[in-house]
Amino acid sequence: MSEKISAKVTGVRISPRKVGEVVSLIRGRTVADALVILQHTPRRAAKPVEKLIKSVQSNADSKGLLVDSLDISQISVGPGFTMKRFRPAARGRALPYRKRTSNISVEIEGALKPKKKTSSTAKPVAKVERKKTTSQSRKDKK
Repeated sequence: MSEKISAKVTGVRISPRKVGEVVSLIRGRTVADALVILQHTPRRAAKPVEKLIKSVQSNADSKGLLVDSLDISQISVGPGFTMKRFRPAARGRALPYRKRTSNISVEIEGALKPKKKTSSTAKPVAKVERKKTTSQSRKDKK
């Protein structure tokens, strides 16, 4: 039985086109393979994608999935908000340019960890009687 876990990051200050090139390297691979590829990719976009993969891997571990069985089932990059800026130009003009951001989302799936069996032959715990304090023994006498 498999389960899906997802995570996303918004507002990464790198163009979606540049992040998309890095994401296409790891699409459809296992999480362990993807992390090795990202650690050896000399692109600035590899760092935020690697952090996102590690985050979703940690989420999967805390949800009870086997870390060895995790596969990237879906990863996508979309445009985030765009900051519009102006650069001074000749003759008092201002030329516009855009600082683009990216939204990255990833979904992984993997097998659940096997549940530990509880032994039904466990011995029942004997009740331990507490020693009565002086205030309790006075109440019993009344």
